[in-house]
Amino acid sequence: MQRDNLLLGRLDRHVLEKVSSALAFVELEQGQLLADQHHLVEKVYFPSSCILSCVVELPGGGAIETGMIGKDGQWGASQALDNKVSLNNVVVQVAGRAAVMAAGRLKLLAKEFPSFQTLLLRYDQFSMAQMQQTAACNAVHAVEPRFCRWLLRMHELVGPNISITQEFMAQMMGVRRTSVTQIAIGLQKAGAISYTRGKVHITDLSHIQSHSCECPGELVSHYDRLFGAE
Repeated sequence: MQRDNLLLGRLDRHVLEKVSSALAFVELEQGQLLADQHHLVEKVYFPSSCILSCVVELPGGGAIETGMIGKDGQWGASQALDNKVSLNNVVVQVAGRAAVMAAGRLKLLAKEFPSFQTLLLRYDQFSMAQMQQTAACNAVHAVEPRFCRWLLRMHELVGPNISITQEFMAQMMGVRRTSVTQIAIGLQKAGAISYTRGKVHITDLSHIQSHSCECPGELVSHYDRLFGAE
């Protein structure tokens, strides 16, 4: 199961065996809080079929997603390596499986295996690039291309069938639910998605791609530069 996480799958067999011995496997539920803002990070997560969201809560109410973590990454390693607290909340956006490791154990393994530490730090670079790209996207792009960008990222991580409510989507994007509803209706009429009872099915990926902003391509470029295109 550890190879279901693409980041862990990049490790040499010997290192992967050592890292795997420190992993536990859990099922995470949608909306579950994994890390609380300003609290010490005690666990590191390597998703396989779930998606995690880094969420910044705004002083005036509401929240917005700044990063999405799925099977191609991890959350918590940089904080674990430096005994840091989480600067935002981390919640489960899409339910599913993940491997989890105690922060202290990860710190020891990273010291023992430099290739493991390098991999974790490279993903931390990608996470920073993703947050910066998301901030720029939220500031410049209209809601519909942002919505399509968000769907493309989720499709990349879990495929065409996504279990998520419009209310949760609106919260993650920092927009009104009515805006999400209007865009979803438009995409359904165009035959790009179907939506019933908290389940989105992407039926025309090319339509979503053509209506998205350029941000997904930028993120792919960042990832490929750090890890190499496959």
